[in-house]
Amino acid sequence: MRELIRFAQVWNTSGQSLLRSQFMTGDLVLDREAVSQANAGELVWREQSFGGMPIRSLYYPLARFGPAHERHVLQIAAPLLARNQMVERLAVFFAGVTLLVGAASFTGSWWLAGRAVRPVHEVIDQAEAIGAGSLDRRIDTYADTHEYRRLVEVLNTMLGRIQGAFETQRRFTADASHELRSPLTALRGEIELALRRERALGEYRHVLQNNLEEIERLTRITEDLLTLARSDAGVLQPSSESVHAREVAERMVERLRRPAEEKGVALSLHTGGEMMVRADPVLLGQVMWNLAENALKFTPSGGAIEVEVSCVGEVLDISVRDSGPGLGPRPERIFDRFYRADVSRTPGETSSGTGLGLAIVKAIADGYGGSTRAENLPEGGARVGVTLPLPTAFDAAARPARAEPAPRIAGSSVTPARSS
Repeated sequence: MRELIRFAQVWNTSGQSLLRSQFMTGDLVLDREAVSQANAGELVWREQSFGGMPIRSLYYPLARFGPAHERHVLQIAAPLLARNQMVERLAVFFAGVTLLVGAASFTGSWWLAGRAVRPVHEVIDQAEAIGAGSLDRRIDTYADTHEYRRLVEVLNTMLGRIQGAFETQRRFTADASHELRSPLTALRGEIELALRRERALGEYRHVLQNNLEEIERLTRITEDLLTLARSDAGVLQPSSESVHAREVAERMVERLRRPAEEKGVALSLHTGGEMMVRADPVLLGQVMWNLAENALKFTPSGGAIEVEVSCVGEVLDISVRDSGPGLGPRPERIFDRFYRADVSRTPGETSSGTGLGLAIVKAIADGYGGSTRAENLPEGGARVGVTLPLPTAFDAAARPARAEPAPRIAGSSVTPARSS
């Protein structure tokens, strides 16, 4: 019951004990500074020790009861054992509650996080199980769950694009290998045949001429593949300089003059609009050449090719129309690499091209941010074109575009199957 005991003692300002509780056998511990402050009219609290136990004392100025007690101070003390014990118990209790709540929160959070992340891990496991040989597989776990449906759809869409890219790359590699193997096989056959026995100088010359043609074909294929590889790598950077589009087109027509005459094909050029643009003259010439040369390959003797180049605003449009066999049921595929239309439409004939000409046209158009188009014409033949957004170049020294069309050229040949 000691915690219920209260001690009281009266002091004067000199620190002498005047009166104390009945059962006290000794004086309380006196704090003279507290007595001085209490004598000045303040209520002062102190924590001290008395009889081996902690106490808390209040120094009360008795002068508040009248002048007779002006220099007297009452010290009232109470044990702190019960309070300290209660504080300790509360500290232990709150520490226990904190640990319990913390442990419960950690456990619950761990469980909740694991439950929330588990589907992601399962999706990752399925994605990791898909390799180069199983790109046709798709992720189906949690595909119907609202929270993860979009993630699964995005991953499946990405897998579809990767599968398409892999299939395109496989086809491209196989076609490139085939295209490179053909001239190499021809070279080897010619050389082996020439080495079987001694031959006349004219026969050796003939073999060397044939080998030179195959080497030129290999060179064209290699250069085309290099151009496409640069385009795929994003390093096909067109230069920008003032170019007269009509002059580029006229030079292209002049280069095709002799082949067209030999084949018996009429070739015409039509231009219109402001023809000074800012572009890469080499790439622009390659676009025109590939379009026209491809049309010439597949236009029969007595047919016609019309090249149209027009510039409206800052858009250059190049279109080539021919009277050949057309582009087949899927004309848009003419720009695929190594694509050839249905050979059965022209039995027994093959193309001498690399199959990369129009693919290069599309790569250049994409580099300029332009577009390509291809269509079969109702009256027969096909039209292939390119639209390039090229800024107009105003060059005072440039010669104005002439109005007269390029000459029509004629020749004779056979009708091969359409290819790019």
